[in-house]
Amino acid sequence: MPLKSSGSPGGESGAFVRFLNIVERLGNLLPHPITLFAMFCIAVIVISGIAGYFELSITDPRPLGSSGRSEDGLIHVVSLMNAEGLRMIVSNLVTNFTGFTPLGTVLVALLGVGIAERSGMLSAAMRSLVMGTSKRLVTLTIVFAGIVSNTASELGYVVLIPMAAMIFHSLGRHPLAGLAAAFAGVSGGYSANLLLGTVDPLLSGITEAAAQMIDPVYTVGPESNWYFMFVSTFLITILGALVTEKIVEPKLGKYDASEAAVDLSHQKMDSVNALEKRGLKAAGIAILVLSVLLALTIVPEGAPLRNPQTGLVADSPFLKGIVAFIFICFAIPGLVYGKVVGTMKRDKDVIDAMSHSMSSMGMYIVLVFFASQFVAFFKWTNLGAVLAVSGADALSAIGLTGPLVFLLFIMMCGVINLMLGSASAQWAVTAPIFVPMLMLIGYAPETIQAAYRIGDSVTNLITPMMSYFGLILAVASQYKKNLGIGTLIATMLPYSIVFFIGWTLFFFLWVFVLEMPVGPGAATYYTP
Repeated sequence: MPLKSSGSPGGESGAFVRFLNIVERLGNLLPHPITLFAMFCIAVIVISGIAGYFELSITDPRPLGSSGRSEDGLIHVVSLMNAEGLRMIVSNLVTNFTGFTPLGTVLVALLGVGIAERSGMLSAAMRSLVMGTSKRLVTLTIVFAGIVSNTASELGYVVLIPMAAMIFHSLGRHPLAGLAAAFAGVSGGYSANLLLGTVDPLLSGITEAAAQMIDPVYTVGPESNWYFMFVSTFLITILGALVTEKIVEPKLGKYDASEAAVDLSHQKMDSVNALEKRGLKAAGIAILVLSVLLALTIVPEGAPLRNPQTGLVADSPFLKGIVAFIFICFAIPGLVYGKVVGTMKRDKDVIDAMSHSMSSMGMYIVLVFFASQFVAFFKWTNLGAVLAVSGADALSAIGLTGPLVFLLFIMMCGVINLMLGSASAQWAVTAPIFVPMLMLIGYAPETIQAAYRIGDSVTNLITPMMSYFGLILAVASQYKKNLGIGTLIATMLPYSIVFFIGWTLFFFLWVFVLEMPVGPGAATYYTP
């Protein structure tokens, strides 16, 4: 459906709306991501067959004796369009899927998040955070709560965004400004967070597989971007609040309730009741106890979860097993909360909570099946390595090997995200090309991944391809009749622009000026 004028800043005809129409039409031409990965698998097989027939190869830039380097010093494209290729595909189809790192790590983490969410703890904590703040800080708190809610997957979209619109309306402010502030935090600040969430092991698993195309023993942990994303939480919170109060809300003007598509007179929010407060207090105590116990296993010298060889936290069992701690730190407080408020009375309630979280992952599991085959095929054929070396040579030839390359990389990721809204789907496609390419010009996979997360996040707000875009549009339509896609995108565009500029500048400041690592033990530069 083409974008139409709706009387709002984004509904006016002109170059901007024509651009949005093009984005929407191009996006609608793309098949489902699952179909897309199946097509990519077929394309890799066919292209490898053609390249193998012509014996395509390229000089391997890695030093002599490096792991994975052939004796003749060349990277040869391996054909999958022959008997050996067929045997390879058939015999590894299952292990490609079951051995795909993001699959197990995301599912394990989600089991714990499912308990915390189903018990009601996450919803109560979010309501307590937002509704308990002063009116002067409400915008800041809503954006911050949106970013933090990313740990719990869709909770921010389903709970916080509608609630933020209601809060702004109850305060006499424009409800769409509240919706925009929450949407900016939940989606525009998607990768930022104080805690590690399900997205961290998902992306790091894909990054690790891509990095091993160049360095077969290279590992990337879920914590590899934690420092940068932790600090980014406060940056995005401040930027989001400023855009809401200085740009978006003044542009929207005073809200006219007659524009609403539904009766708002009975619209109210349930505050956190006494029982929920007791549950949150008990859950807080559980988190404190868990934190103390965890500290005892990693802080003292010689602690069991430190690296047994070096005695350091870097490359330790703690960091390698971080997903297990994500599971525990959500599951146990969630269980404690559920016991107090009565939502987790029996073991069956806990099992149902975990089962419910798994039932929502059906589409993801199917996507991972095809994505894992694509990543494996790409690695076997050496097409990714050939493209990476060719790209690195091209960048070197034009002299673009310095930090400026990340500006173009972040921009490119943001543009691709307009068409392919899933963070994991996009990274599974692009990581096998760009991680090796940027490694070959000297940058570490952890830094490359951090840059990708910026580009992937900032355009989530303005792409109809984002999976929850329809839900946000439906909520917004309650407050403004006949609201079009153009209105919503135009409302969110200032956030995308400011987040892109601010977050990118902060990335350069953090990585290249302050020379800070993006995560525990994470390198900035890669040396073969």
